[in-house]
Amino acid sequence: MNRRFQDILYAPLFALFWVLAWMPLSVLYAIAHFLYFIVYYVIRYRRKVVHDNLARVFHDKSQAERDKMERDFYHHFVNYVVETIKLLHISDEEMRQRMEFVDAHVVDCYTTQGRSVMLLLGHYGNWEWIPSLTMWCQQPENIHLGQIYRPLRNEWFDRLFLQLRGRFGTTCIAKNNSLRTLLQYKRMGDVSLTGFMADQTPTGNSIHHWTTFMGQPTPVLTGFETIAKKLDMAVVYVDVELVRRGYYRATFRLLEDNPAACPEYDITNRYVAAMERTIRRAPHAWLWTHKRWKHLPSQS
Repeated sequence: MNRRFQDILYAPLFALFWVLAWMPLSVLYAIAHFLYFIVYYVIRYRRKVVHDNLARVFHDKSQAERDKMERDFYHHFVNYVVETIKLLHISDEEMRQRMEFVDAHVVDCYTTQGRSVMLLLGHYGNWEWIPSLTMWCQQPENIHLGQIYRPLRNEWFDRLFLQLRGRFGTTCIAKNNSLRTLLQYKRMGDVSLTGFMADQTPTGNSIHHWTTFMGQPTPVLTGFETIAKKLDMAVVYVDVELVRRGYYRATFRLLEDNPAACPEYDITNRYVAAMERTIRRAPHAWLWTHKRWKHLPSQS
């Protein structure tokens, strides 16, 4: 399907998003209540995946407790959807009130001295709002602000999310071009501040390391650690908290200052442990719709 045809086909949907984005979030959350009914009861979007994931991780909980966690997750999920649409029109002032970043000096002390920083985070809270960190961090003239992403199969939605994620001046770098792009910045003598969504599942032929995550043997991405070591990037974990609906707090926590000196997969393991602590604090705010445990150790 060519781009022009896609633009025509999805024009009504974009127009709907554009109109919705002008509404205050209080109205969008009211719409989210209706959307919850559609997603949870009618479409039943990935309910089996969510059910199985929660049963696997929280096997010590009762079925009633897990059912509540499942409903809480879907309520948060539809809130995430309307919050993301709101990015089309949200003001800098409102975003700064709703998405708070703590201890920005952890990042600034490196970038202002010419050192690149890798930010590790996960699909927790509203990760689409994380690029607003540009309003909290110092920005030397030679800095490149960006995030690594996996291009979506649907080209129209891929372009839409690129637009939304670039709302606060960051650049999206395709996963397969991440090392090449960051190496180019380094050769130019520039500094980069780059976010990696590191809680995704590697493809079967890309599994290099297993660890324990949420009590389960889990294959994890390791490419970010390789990049950090090759480019001597300080590694910072972004610890996100859901304060209340529509309000998040993200704290920068230094994970490693000298990655090259770390044993293999040490940084990866520490990130996984930090991500688990974040999730267990409020499980419903993590993206449980991923088939996170589709691989078994015997299959690798």
